[in-house]
Amino acid sequence: MPSSRQPRRKCRQSAVCSKRGRPKRNRPDDGELHVCVVRAVLWDMDGTLVDSEELHWRAWRETMADEGISITYDQFLSSFGQRNDSIIPLWLGAGAAPERVRKIEMAKEDRFRRVVRDAGVLPLPGAVAWVNRLSENGWLQAVASSAPCANVEAVLGEMGTARYFQAIVSAEDVRRGKPDPEVFLLAASRLGALPDRCIVVEDAAAGLEGARRAGMFRIGVNRSGPRLAADVVVASLDQLEAHAFDHLVPLRQEGKEDSGSPS
Repeated sequence: MPSSRQPRRKCRQSAVCSKRGRPKRNRPDDGELHVCVVRAVLWDMDGTLVDSEELHWRAWRETMADEGISITYDQFLSSFGQRNDSIIPLWLGAGAAPERVRKIEMAKEDRFRRVVRDAGVLPLPGAVAWVNRLSENGWLQAVASSAPCANVEAVLGEMGTARYFQAIVSAEDVRRGKPDPEVFLLAASRLGALPDRCIVVEDAAAGLEGARRAGMFRIGVNRSGPRLAADVVVASLDQLEAHAFDHLVPLRQEGKEDSGSPS
């Protein structure tokens, strides 16, 4: 006797699949069973979404000058992307009081946000277009940054892209900075995405190493400097191929295997 069950059909990842990012079965009026599995992109912010290097340099230089300490541009560059509680003790020297470290940290970030409000931020080429396109195609997105949450919100607000992100994981949310995978694993968890269904977009070697440890795919944005270790490396996001994200993490039905895995 022929079976009355209808075959499953593919569906686009969308709100039908999941509100919070968890795989969800949905049975529409026609009785067919649709199964979707979440795909997610986890973005670094500074140096990946926006060119904030000069803004941070200005904020650090002026803040440390207020403390009577002169820092060089090379010192700044070597620390870019690290957590403040790692950077400041290096510049103050051994035995720096935690209260002073915290005071400097708060002063620097407050100054940075004022600069962002006054001068604006410059999205890097292709950043806004890709965030918009991924959202339209049903990808969930999060910012996974070493920056304070207030900085992330200020930058996304200036970019006009805040509505495209379902989660933010910032310095306050984790105990260990990149290359520890904590920031990426927490971001994936908040989106309800499995690590091997996530793509991390980063411009720093430490961030890409954290993504590797998290078991996620990696896109490296290498504007200058040594070659980055990633599944895909480009000099600019606007140089990514049209289906770069789909090639790394194809849309699939639950129970089907992908053609690859994070390296």
